[in-house]
Amino acid sequence: MVEDKENVANGEQVSKKGAKKQAKAAKKAEQKAENASAAAANNAGGDSAEDHAAGRYGLSEMIQSKDKRSERNFVPVHELSGQLGTAGLVWVRGRVHTSRAKGKQCFLILRQQSSTVQCILAVGDIISKQMVKFAGNIPKESIIDIQAKPVAVSSKIESCTEQSLELCVEQIFVISQAKPQLPLQIEDASRPENADDADGLNIRVNQDTRLDNRVLDLRTPANQAIFRLEAGVCRLFRDILTEQGFTEIHTPKIISAASEGGANVFTVSYFKDSAYLAQSPQLYKQMAIAADFDKVYTVGAVFRAEDSNTHRHLTEFVGLDLEMAFKYHYHEVLHTIGNTFTAIFKGLRDKYAREIESVGQQYKVDAFKFLEPPLILQFAEGVAMLREAGVETGDEEDLSTPNEKLLGRLVKAKYDTDFYILDKFPLAIRPFYTMPDPNNPVYSNSYDMFMRGEEILSGAQRIHDPEYLMERAKHHGIDTSKIAAYIESFRYGCPPHAGGGIGMERVVMLYLGLDNIRKTSMFPRDPKRLTP
Repeated sequence: MVEDKENVANGEQVSKKGAKKQAKAAKKAEQKAENASAAAANNAGGDSAEDHAAGRYGLSEMIQSKDKRSERNFVPVHELSGQLGTAGLVWVRGRVHTSRAKGKQCFLILRQQSSTVQCILAVGDIISKQMVKFAGNIPKESIIDIQAKPVAVSSKIESCTEQSLELCVEQIFVISQAKPQLPLQIEDASRPENADDADGLNIRVNQDTRLDNRVLDLRTPANQAIFRLEAGVCRLFRDILTEQGFTEIHTPKIISAASEGGANVFTVSYFKDSAYLAQSPQLYKQMAIAADFDKVYTVGAVFRAEDSNTHRHLTEFVGLDLEMAFKYHYHEVLHTIGNTFTAIFKGLRDKYAREIESVGQQYKVDAFKFLEPPLILQFAEGVAMLREAGVETGDEEDLSTPNEKLLGRLVKAKYDTDFYILDKFPLAIRPFYTMPDPNNPVYSNSYDMFMRGEEILSGAQRIHDPEYLMERAKHHGIDTSKIAAYIESFRYGCPPHAGGGIGMERVVMLYLGLDNIRKTSMFPRDPKRLTP
C-alpha cells in the first residue's frame, strides 16, 4: 500500500512537469505564430496590399506585334526640351544607363543612343514605395518605356546631355531586361582616354574586351558618333560624285583571277574549281568605262589576305572606289578626286560637328586641316624632303610606313595641311594596269593621297590599249587567260581613264586622329579576328 501511494505521488509529479512543459511549448508556438502573422501583415501592407501604383510599373510582356499602342506619344530624348511648358505627359523609350534608389526616391539616367536625361521617381500620390524599389533594381542596359512629365530644373544637370530638364516618371515598364552582370560597363568604356590627366580614374577597357563584346561597346557615345560620321562619309561621297554626273555601280566580289596580282588574295572553293575574293573592284570599274558609263563609283567590301597586324590594316574593309574617263591628261581625274576629298572634309566639318564633339569627349581630336585646292607634290619631291630630314631612301623605293608618317609631319610643318597628294610614283611598285610616264619610264601616271601622313587612296591612269595591257600583265607574271574577258573589253574601243580606291575606315580614323582602325570598323576583320 505504501508502494502504491509512492507510485501515485510520482505519477502526479511527472504529470505536473509534463503539463508545465507542454504549456511552455504551446506559449512559444503561439508567440511564433503571432510574430509570423505580424510579419505577413507588414509585408502585405508594404509590398502589395497597399500598393497604390500597381499596374503602373513592372515587366512588360514580350512584344509580338499584338497591339499597336498608337495612343502613346513617344518623344526622342534630344527633342524633350520642346515639351517643356506643355501640360501633357510623354512616353520615352531608352536604356537604363544608371539608377540609384535611396529612401523614397530613385534617380535614373535614361540613355537613348548618344542622348541622356535624368528621371526621378518619388513616393507620393502616384508613385509607391514598391515602384521606387522596382525602378532601382532594374539592371543596367535594360530597355524601358516610361511615361513622364518634362520639368525644367534650376541648375544644370552636368551628367546628362539634356541639362535643362528632368523627367518626373509616372509609369515605367521593362521592355527587354539585360543580364545583371555585364562583361563591361558602359561608363568605363566611355571614359576619356587622357594620358595627361593624373587625377583621372585609371579604369580602361582594353581593345580585345571591347571587340569581344562589340554590341555593348558600340553603345558608348563616342562609338555612336564615330559610326554616324562614317555613314556621313559614304553619304557625302555618293552625293558629291552623283552631282558631278557619276553613276553608282555594283561589282562582283567572287572573281576568277587576283585583281591586283600577287599572293595577297583569299582563295575560295567555287563548285569544282577555285575562285578569289576581290582585292579591288578595279577591273570592273574599267569595264564599265569601256561600256560608256564615263564616270562611275562603287561602295563595297574589299578583301586583302595580308598577314599584317598593324594599327591600320584589315583583311576586309569598305572600299570607296571611282573611275572616270578623261580627255587628254589624267590630272583631270586627279583634280576631281582631290576636290571630292575637300568637299567631304568640309561636309564633315559643317554637318557633323556634334558627332566630332562627342568623339572629342573621349579621344583627343585635333581639327583636321586642309588646303583648297589640295596640295600636290611629286614623288621625287617627297623623297627629297625625306633626304633633307636625314632619311636614306631610294628613288624607286616605295615609302615605308615610318617614312610616310615622317613625310606627313614635314608637309604639315611646311604647308600647314593634313591632306596632300603625291604624284608620279615609280612604275616598278605599281599594279600591272598602271600607265607608265611617257616622259620618264621609271615613273608612272599614278598617285597616292594622304591624311595625317598615312595613305588613304591609291590611284592611276589605267592602260586602255589591249596589246600594251597584255604586255604589262605578262611582265607582272599574270596568267592572261584568267583576265581574258577584262582585256577583251578594251578591244572594242575604250576612252583613256583613271581612278582610285579609298579605304573608308582609314578616312574616318585619320580625320578624327584615332590611333587604331579597329575603332572605325564596326566588326573588324584582321588576321587574328573572325568574330563577332
